Amino acid sequence: MEGEKLIEDRGFLAAPLTFFVVVVFQLLSKWLDQLKKKGSKNTRESELRSEIKQLLREASVLSQPATFAQAAKLRRSAATKEKELAQYLEQHNKEIKLSYDMYGKVLLASKVVIYLILVLCFWRTPIAIIAKQLVQPFGTLLSWGTGGHLTGHVMVGIIPWLILSTRVSKYVCRFVEF
Repeated sequence: MEGEKLIEDRGFLAAPLTFFVVVVFQLLSKWLDQLKKKGSKNTRESELRSEIKQLLREASVLSQPATFAQAAKLRRSAATKEKELAQYLEQHNKEIKLSYDMYGKVLLASKVVIYLILVLCFWRTPIAIIAKQLVQPFGTLLSWGTGGHLTGHVMVGIIPWLILSTRVSKYVCRFVEF
């Protein structure tokens, strides 16, 4: 009964709320990774690409010997536009990467701070109480950091719960599409 009183004192929603916090962090991390991979659609890039296509199209139309000089001029112009596009993409990708890296670091730092707060709040306090038969070989591992024992039940500590929640949320996030 001592463990059940501890659960009631800290709130019976501690385990689901902790799991929810872990899932939110995993979803934010996945969303940030997908944004980083996709990049952003910008008008400057599409304008340059359409100009290059147009110049190459015009140059291919001018295939007569008399218009060779004009076609060569258009091809050179398209080549300079391609170089401009390459420079623009390189600069843009560098800016995007720095931006997403900063967001990733902020997300990681906030995750560490929240996890530390959770560990400090629930250290030596069970997050959940589970029947011993359900977790037979892993009972002592799951009760690490709870500090107490309950007959016929296993008290789940915060660190094993965070590890378990992280693994489950990574598995769940595989199926979520943004």
